[in-house]
Amino acid sequence: MTPTAAPGTTSSAPLRVALIGYGLAGSVFHAPMIAATEGLVLDTVVTSNEERRQQALAEFPEVRFAAAAQELWDRAAELDLVVIASPNKTHVALARAALEAGLPVVVDKPVAGTAAEARELAAQAADRGLMLSVFQNRRWDNDFLTLRALLADGELGDVQRFESRFERWRPQPKGGWRESGDPAEIGGLLYDLGSHVVDQALTLFGPATQVYAESDVRRPGAQADDDTFIALTHANGVRSHLYVSATAAQLGPRFRVLGSRAGYVKYGLDPQEAALREGRRPLTDTPWGEEPKELWGRLGSGESPLTGGGTPVPTAPGDYPAYYAAVAACLREGAEPPVTALQAAAALDVLEAARESAREGTTVTLR
Repeated sequence: MTPTAAPGTTSSAPLRVALIGYGLAGSVFHAPMIAATEGLVLDTVVTSNEERRQQALAEFPEVRFAAAAQELWDRAAELDLVVIASPNKTHVALARAALEAGLPVVVDKPVAGTAAEARELAAQAADRGLMLSVFQNRRWDNDFLTLRALLADGELGDVQRFESRFERWRPQPKGGWRESGDPAEIGGLLYDLGSHVVDQALTLFGPATQVYAESDVRRPGAQADDDTFIALTHANGVRSHLYVSATAAQLGPRFRVLGSRAGYVKYGLDPQEAALREGRRPLTDTPWGEEPKELWGRLGSGESPLTGGGTPVPTAPGDYPAYYAAVAACLREGAEPPVTALQAAAALDVLEAARESAREGTTVTLR
């Protein structure tokens, strides 16, 4: 069944979006991208925090507020889409309630704590003919878009090994639920940054058959994993080595991809998150998502890019706005969701296997 918008949506009126949560995810990523998308309007923000309400009003003067999600379900006929950007432990219950109210849903990653829960949500959405999509924005990072184009053009030949790093140097824990050791919070880097690097690997190279992981809590006072390595064997034979860390005193390349013809090495992070945190916006700060030439990756063979080997490859502009443009197309035209709950469930299969592997010291086979 093709996912649809909420009942009562017309083809001309903007789709009215309710955003649950206005912390980092809601204020930095979701609200600006919703506002930048033609055909979407940020109608309501759910937060009881007065400081966050004032922050939202400063950028979106016409936005309405709700203190709790139940207020959205009570007036579901006035809305067309719910975006869930609240803490991870609330994602499943809120998504279920939104679907029950007849509303399409976008959920920030991870959609759930387990693959089984993600598949249950996907089934509920399918039964109701409603869109359910997961916000995996790193599919629209500049380096990822560039690598996908290189692979599509066959520039690397047959890929043998994919290395992906999302590393930071944060020797002091920041606290909060993301670094909580309580399993109910679904915190730690495995489920945070790990959701991104695993999703990217599966998107590029298909399903994994084996998973090995090492996961450590290294910083004094930290409670959740802050230094994790995941090794995947894909069904097509590609091996992915994925690193997520808050304790990397020297950062490695974001991507190092080795093929039978050439390799591609790229340093540095996509610039969009930093731009959004600084208050820059896609509609007013153009060109959006571009980086300087000195940060371009290099394609070649035989010599390290650090000593001049390879040829610079222009980095494609990052394009986070494309996610919500695809959401709008899904709701308006019946196009496929940009990221499906079943794709997110496949990534959660890997994350659950990685957690088991790290705990037991074994390689886990996926079936």
